[in-house]
Amino acid sequence: MKDTSRMTQMSRRHVLALGAGGALGAKLGPALANDEASSHGLSAFGELKYPAGFAKFDYVNSDAPKGGLFSQLVGSGGSTFDSFNAFIVKGNAASDMDLTFASLMARAFDEPDAVYLFAAEELSVSADRSSFRFKLRPGIAFHDGSKITAEDVAFSLKVLKSKGHPSYGAILAELSDVVVEDSRTVVLKFSASRGLDVPPLAAALPIFSKAYYAKRSFEETSLEPPLGSGAYRVSRFEQGRFVEFERVKDWWGADLPVCRGQYNFDVFRDEYYRDRETGFEAFTGRNYLFREEFTSRVWATRYDFPAFRDGRVKREIIPDERPSGAQGWLINTRREKFKDRRVREAIGLAFDFEWTNKNLMYGSYQRTRSVFENSEMMAKGEPSADELALLEPFRDRILPEVFGPVWLPPESDGSGQDRKLLRRAGELLIEAGWTVKDGRRVNASGEQLTMEFLLDERSFEPHHTPFIKNLRVLGIEASLRFVDPTQEELRKKDFDFDIAIDRFIYPQIPGAALRNYFSSKFVQMKGSKNLAGISDPVIDVLVEKAAVAKTQAELYSACRALDRVLRSGRYWIPHWNKASFWIAYWDEFGHPQVKPRFARGVPETWWYEPAKAAKLEQAK
Repeated sequence: MKDTSRMTQMSRRHVLALGAGGALGAKLGPALANDEASSHGLSAFGELKYPAGFAKFDYVNSDAPKGGLFSQLVGSGGSTFDSFNAFIVKGNAASDMDLTFASLMARAFDEPDAVYLFAAEELSVSADRSSFRFKLRPGIAFHDGSKITAEDVAFSLKVLKSKGHPSYGAILAELSDVVVEDSRTVVLKFSASRGLDVPPLAAALPIFSKAYYAKRSFEETSLEPPLGSGAYRVSRFEQGRFVEFERVKDWWGADLPVCRGQYNFDVFRDEYYRDRETGFEAFTGRNYLFREEFTSRVWATRYDFPAFRDGRVKREIIPDERPSGAQGWLINTRREKFKDRRVREAIGLAFDFEWTNKNLMYGSYQRTRSVFENSEMMAKGEPSADELALLEPFRDRILPEVFGPVWLPPESDGSGQDRKLLRRAGELLIEAGWTVKDGRRVNASGEQLTMEFLLDERSFEPHHTPFIKNLRVLGIEASLRFVDPTQEELRKKDFDFDIAIDRFIYPQIPGAALRNYFSSKFVQMKGSKNLAGISDPVIDVLVEKAAVAKTQAELYSACRALDRVLRSGRYWIPHWNKASFWIAYWDEFGHPQVKPRFARGVPETWWYEPAKAAKLEQAK
């Protein structure tokens, strides 16, 4: 992990981040049989930006040329893969596998939550919005030439619900049935309790070939590139080192409004480097062409190599208007020693963000406060009347602080060892039954309080060292355990850790996806994102309030109330965030003047410029 709240091993276009909503756009077509209404798109709250018959998204260049190579570092070093199945718990999946699959609908990244027709050419929705009928486009096919049928859509949703990663189970829990009416028509039916975000999220999930998986086990890892139907397919790879995707010639989706001006490179290549330093040096030598920089030290001090100085390598800071999610240290409350909230709060007080930001991160970040950081769902100040209405029934079961000004991480004096905060941490530990004996923090049985940080690369060690030093001042025996990325992922899936770094990443209009992070149903589910082991009936109720919200106001109030209760639980130690992308690239690309508001836009909207590439060759 790096010094950024943006870092994630998931693809930037991953299907779980689509963030679609569940209501029709305000402008519907004519009424159909059985009180159904037609639409070309779906949005949770409000009108669709693009009208029926729109030609392209505003953030693409529809005349962008096709050709050339785009290559990038996956993450910023330390990543690897052992499977091409990105939709199950097992294995460490290769990035960007979503490039190889089509879906019923596709996301518009200049709207918070809208999706538009993709593999489907028609959509009609029942009056109560519990039934969504999709008619597939004629002539659409998988990469082997076999037709995409309604049976494939039904199989895909059912197998993701029953055998896919828990993230999909959280989304599809309210999918009650999938009915195949004919080879091109499929109906998705949802329970009355479904959230508004659920139907479009389901419509944006990948379509698999039922025939392909009739001879293969969906829930097993595999290095056989799966049969897809998207803009790209896997062409070459070397396990743990690189994956190349080739653009599918004469692809059926190339000229659709949701695809026009995108997927412009003939070859898309992901590079994997186990060592971050080696990965950076490879970039300076033009072994790959694009990197997003996640490390403030590198951004501030390392871009002084010849190709950057003479302009062959460019840097840009581009705005990131998405909710930033939240990265931090997750404390595993499944372990008895961390069950007491006071212990967790004391641990958090030993982290000096102000010192870390100034001395290790060049003052580039601000402290994260909320699991809904940088969004309308983040709680602020005193609870509103709507929030209080949700919280009051639980007044005797939640802490009084929930009803006052929202809790904020304490600000230190920046010394690296704030005595006031450490003194308060010691008081909390004593209250929780952990006293100091011979310099060791022990319980009534004489057992010392110990904790181990799980980490997959040494470049993040400087951020831990002063934290661990302060914990030892408190008498806590803290240590670092370095493992490779595959082992780290496996241990987190098995909840085999004391404290580990992870990130809350939701759709922009969250709902059902919140269950995977905070619901007690996911505490023991292997591979769930409830790493902290949060199991609280009040939180369960508030998660469900958010999941089934019928209006934007209801959603925001439920999330803010949830945020207050989560903060009061001290389940995690928040990290930091910045509202921008740091990117660097060799100057052989073109890109639109305006990026999509809610995405980076790279590489989907960029293109290769041969004249620029030729100049780079001449400058060698």
